[in-house]
Amino acid sequence: MDVSFDRKFVISSIIVAAVAAILFRLFFIQVLDNSYKITASNNVFHYVTQYPARGLIYSRKGEVLVSNQAAYDLMIVKRQVTAFDTVEFAKLLNITKEQVLDNFRAMKRSPYFSAYKQYPFIKQISAKDYARFQEKMFLFPGFYVQTRTLRDYPFHIAGGLFGYVGEVEERIIEKKPYYKRGDYIGINGLEKIYEEELRGQKGVTIYMVDVHNQIKGNYADGKFDSLAVAGKSMTISIDAELQALGEKLMVNKLGSIVAIEPSTGEILALISSPSYDPSLLVGRERTVNFKALQSDSLKPLFNRASMAMYPPGSTFKLINGLIGLQDGVLRPEIRYACHGGYPYGRGVACHEHGSPLDLVHAVENSCNAYFCYVFRNIMENPKFGSVPEALASWRRYVLSFGFGKRLGSDIANELNGIVASPELYNRIHGKNYWKALTIISLAIGQGELGVTPLQMANMTAIMANRGFYYTPHLVRSIQGVNGIDEKFKVKHQVLIDSSFFRPIVEGMYLAVNGAPGSGATARRAAVPGLDICGKTGTAQNPHGEDHSIFIAFAPKDNPKIAIAVYVENGGFGATYAAPIASMMIEKYLKDTVSRPDYEKFLIEANLLNSKRSGKKK
Repeated sequence: MDVSFDRKFVISSIIVAAVAAILFRLFFIQVLDNSYKITASNNVFHYVTQYPARGLIYSRKGEVLVSNQAAYDLMIVKRQVTAFDTVEFAKLLNITKEQVLDNFRAMKRSPYFSAYKQYPFIKQISAKDYARFQEKMFLFPGFYVQTRTLRDYPFHIAGGLFGYVGEVEERIIEKKPYYKRGDYIGINGLEKIYEEELRGQKGVTIYMVDVHNQIKGNYADGKFDSLAVAGKSMTISIDAELQALGEKLMVNKLGSIVAIEPSTGEILALISSPSYDPSLLVGRERTVNFKALQSDSLKPLFNRASMAMYPPGSTFKLINGLIGLQDGVLRPEIRYACHGGYPYGRGVACHEHGSPLDLVHAVENSCNAYFCYVFRNIMENPKFGSVPEALASWRRYVLSFGFGKRLGSDIANELNGIVASPELYNRIHGKNYWKALTIISLAIGQGELGVTPLQMANMTAIMANRGFYYTPHLVRSIQGVNGIDEKFKVKHQVLIDSSFFRPIVEGMYLAVNGAPGSGATARRAAVPGLDICGKTGTAQNPHGEDHSIFIAFAPKDNPKIAIAVYVENGGFGATYAAPIASMMIEKYLKDTVSRPDYEKFLIEANLLNSKRSGKKK
């Protein structure tokens, strides 16, 4: 056998096969596969990204809270631009010639600019300007219009709750390949939390254009186009009228209102004051408006409902009462005397009221001394070997109410809050150098405690439910999604037996509905027929006037709404927070406000510069 001949034959066969494969591939590319024609002919094709409409957001009653409006970006491919009349160009777009030249200079300085790729020259042109420019666009080769959608807010409420949409940042583009430069993304609030559901899916349309930049039609009859898929609409739990009323009542005040449906955890209203009109962060003035809001000393962009941390004040007496009952150091019928306050240690002052009181009437009258006795008994309970051990047990109870941790809601930027611990006091005072009287301020919700209004509203829902809660949340349903996140359906039990809530709830009922002269602290919150149960609080504020606090639920049996109101520098809990809460409750349960004069007084009250003084409850 001629080995040399066989080797030549094999090599020749391989070469022939390779050449045949290459020829076939060239034939396929040039004749059969149009995608390579597209790539090779980019100079005559115009690619237009089809941006989807973001999903709509509906209220619990079906009103459209967030919708979309058309907007247009003027794009440029610099290499296709020829000399043009800048004065006419500027006139058509309702801008100045100087702005046109400034945009060219800014474009050339941008690290993302390429003469061969589309670049946004003017963003968010109005529909009127777009219509005028479109008629003469053939005069300006290299310029194209990109259709976009912007958010629209028919009710002009809940700016901090919805958040806003803006251009995606480079760091996000690097992590998420779906996004390209110039795309919009939810930056805060619900828009951020539910971005993937709301954004939809982009599409693309390929057009053929002539040398005059005129579109001559779709390439290949749209065979290579893809349609944009609109974002999923969602229904949230907000009651639009209740939200609007809350924002009106909090005008010229700092603070927050959070209302929850106890049986589900759905958030009915969430107000952070000062608030802002969400439409300010839409359109070409967005940047200017954002800077103004950001520099405002009252911080309207700061969501006080989930990010502000306050002492709970006297509302926290309810927790200490429940822990005392659970630990066996308190019985509802036990009475303690109060002669102006708690006399031991540094002492804790109290306002004037009847004495002695049992648990129900101590809640009704918000007696500081009573709950100091209770708290000290909890800390010095013989079943614990030491006060630090007792405090650790107390802390476990408190944490079960949702304090000291994020609740896990779908509200952006929740804070944990602060709950005192033995480790904290060891650092402050030194190990074995503190005792019950050292930390007695915890008895009345002061000291090393920090809670958010959202957490306080959740605690109120626990009182309404007599011992359990569902994680507060905004989403009710999402289009095309079967149900909501399972975590919002989990029933969280606190570490207190449900039977112990009866005297606490009765005291809350009497605090609002007690007879004249009974010492009830929240009679201003009473509305006939609603059986409101509530608790006032006045949180000490070392930086100015004390904060006015009120928590409430209604009706007493089968509650439909639980609410927490914080009014910074508002003084007594009964002065502003209590009547605001009662009006919110009445509006939700009866769809009316029966005290229009009082409503007018609260709306017109300006606490931003007011100074108040008085004893604390």
